[in-house]
Amino acid sequence: MIIFVCNLCGYEYKASEGCPDAGIEEGTDFDDLPEDWTCPYCGAEKSEFEPVEVKDDDDDDCGSPDDRDEF
Repeated sequence: MIIFVCNLCGYEYKASEGCPDAGIEEGTDFDDLPEDWTCPYCGAEKSEFEPVEVKDDDDDDCGSPDDRDEF
């Protein structure tokens, strides 16, 4: 599974969860987020996010940094 990680604060955007606080429904792919969407924690733009591949069974621990592989 691919998640997108903010380079500034480490926030992890997962399409399977969306971003309910910002009105983004679960199942919304990162590429489908509005162009003006920003990180809910630090306000970084979408360009500050990097795709990271995580194992599906790591979802429960929020993809801890030790378990991620750079995409």
